[in-house]
Amino acid sequence: MLYAAIFSLELPITNPVIKFLLILLIILLAPILLNRIKTPPLLGLIIAGAIVGPNGFGLIDRDSGIILSGTAGLLYIMFLAGLEIDLQDFKKNKNRSLVFGMYTFLIPMILGVIAGLFLLNLSLISAVLLASMFASHTLIAYPLISKLGIGKNRAVNITVGGTLITDTLALLVLAVIIGSVNGEVNVAFWIKLILSLIAFALIIIFVFPRIGRWFLKKYSDNSSQYIFVLVLVFLGASLAELAGIEAIIGSFLVGLSINSLIPHTSPLMNRIEFVGNSIFIPFFLISVGMLVDFKVFIESWETLWVALVMTTVAILAKWLAALATQKTFNFSISERRIIFGLSNAQAAATLAAVIIGYNTIIGTSDSGEPIRLLSESILNGTIVMILITCTIASFEAQEGAKNLLFSEVQKDEPSEKDIPERILIPVRNEETALELIKLSVLLQSPKKKSTMYGLSIINPKEMDSAAEIKAQKILNRASIAAAATDHSLIELLRYDSNVEHGISGIIHENKITDLVLGLHEKHGVDDSFLGNMTEGILSRSNTTTFIYKSHQPIDTHKRHLVFIPPKAENELGFPFWLVKVWNIARNTGARMIFYTGEETKEYLLEVLSKHPIRLDFRPFPIWEELGNLNILLKPDDNLIMILSRKGEASYHPQLEQVPHLINIWLKNHSFILIYPNQPKSNHFTTMDMMHGSLGGPIERFDGIKKIMDILLRRK
Repeated sequence: MLYAAIFSLELPITNPVIKFLLILLIILLAPILLNRIKTPPLLGLIIAGAIVGPNGFGLIDRDSGIILSGTAGLLYIMFLAGLEIDLQDFKKNKNRSLVFGMYTFLIPMILGVIAGLFLLNLSLISAVLLASMFASHTLIAYPLISKLGIGKNRAVNITVGGTLITDTLALLVLAVIIGSVNGEVNVAFWIKLILSLIAFALIIIFVFPRIGRWFLKKYSDNSSQYIFVLVLVFLGASLAELAGIEAIIGSFLVGLSINSLIPHTSPLMNRIEFVGNSIFIPFFLISVGMLVDFKVFIESWETLWVALVMTTVAILAKWLAALATQKTFNFSISERRIIFGLSNAQAAATLAAVIIGYNTIIGTSDSGEPIRLLSESILNGTIVMILITCTIASFEAQEGAKNLLFSEVQKDEPSEKDIPERILIPVRNEETALELIKLSVLLQSPKKKSTMYGLSIINPKEMDSAAEIKAQKILNRASIAAAATDHSLIELLRYDSNVEHGISGIIHENKITDLVLGLHEKHGVDDSFLGNMTEGILSRSNTTTFIYKSHQPIDTHKRHLVFIPPKAENELGFPFWLVKVWNIARNTGARMIFYTGEETKEYLLEVLSKHPIRLDFRPFPIWEELGNLNILLKPDDNLIMILSRKGEASYHPQLEQVPHLINIWLKNHSFILIYPNQPKSNHFTTMDMMHGSLGGPIERFDGIKKIMDILLRRK
């Protein structure tokens, strides 16, 4: 019966179950099959769309459902590009992005106008519109680049920033041309356009982040957060269209505006990438493939000539723009290939321009036929150009990314692999487990995952079946929370009558490097807690210890105030806690304000020059004013206080007042207390190999820089 049902179907398929099944099979099988011949997966989806589409075997029609899903996928690509971009690198490279944006706009515009006038015999206005199609491009290869792990490379950042510039300018050219054809380009037209663009940008940049922070603080439900993000994406796209520009600009700006609210290692980011890469983006690629019409190759010589000219000019112009960018900024060949691969694909804005141009009637011929701004030959040529440019873009981006990864691996030193990171998270209740997991993930390098252990301790004297079930349940909840961030958690259940002794034993048995302890939001910090912890854990083990109390989700903080006592840089554990604080900044994008002395600041400036984050410096207050620090705290601030042990270089008796001060001015704020590890001399064989001895300040400084570079550049 199933066999008969399948082969009795009329084409195109209208049965929603079989139709959706076929699309899912394409998404599943096309990348797998083409991966065997080393073809980029996204190209396989485009080719599959062409085969099953209305211009292929006609299995599926490009109906409203496909168009809707494809549009959502396109907006998703642009949103992810804005969301995943490193804002510090983006700001650092903004001038380079501007230069590339002008290269990739002006060169195609010039070549496009010349080709339109002299090779295709178009009118000036049609030639300018054709050239704007060459100037725009779609980041169709961005998901491929992102999966390979180089989404934060400077070449990628510059290309993404340049895309915003060239697409905006190209779409403005389209708006002006259509307005001039309709006789609407006047002073009122320009005033309306400028004001609408300003209003649109202000709403996206200033209003959306505030709404987003409020919602993410108030609602922690996974589904609600994801749907809320989708609402922002499509709302931003709708506002862009109301402002007179294409929706893709709006979705990209939404990604930029809420970038700092969604850490790259957060559960929400994991869901956004998973759904986008699994459903939305493949639908867009398939819908693009359905536009390809193989018959245009044999229909007429005119169509072939137009397709040849358009494809050649589009590829040449984008290659020249990438070459000019490479020569201007002294980039490598691999980086040039990435720039070219990302910017060569023509799809979204190009389709919008050609369809609008084709539907715009500018007159009638002697025979009564309508004269279109862009002819049917150009429409067909555009489809061919899209297929070829997307193919070349996929191969170039993939090869450039692989070569870049290979060259970076070659530069990495073997010692980088010799510094393991193992994080222990004792969990006592479900309320704190999720936030402890989120903090532990943020402490890790975005380039390499650390091993995480979840620990629950049961007192044998009080043990019963209910206690054991409860402890295991809490561990399971912690594992689920870790899995939501695409991390795994090793569950440990230990029986010990002394909690501090049990934690210390696990630290030694599993060679733990970092310990994350949590406080319930309703509990304060008293002297006995820190005293017991210091005597029970810090004296028995040597780990970087984080004591965390969460008042709000850690990824919703605007600022992190980091208080570093004088002479902290003289302690051997300095780089190991500093790199974790640096990772919080890199993973969240939040602003860090370091209160520190001048000598410590020198060390931090060295690190900042190589690994930029949003960082401001303030002088460390005198110890007697420590109790007045509450005036520095604002809503949505998180405090990070670096403590020390007696006898160490940065220890001061005023640190004993920290529990009392925290209970006074941190009732409505989150905070993290950090005890640096204090390595013994025999633990520093790795550092000794890196820079000789650790005797003098210069050698120690070089060692700190070396460790910071290793930990921050981990692949």
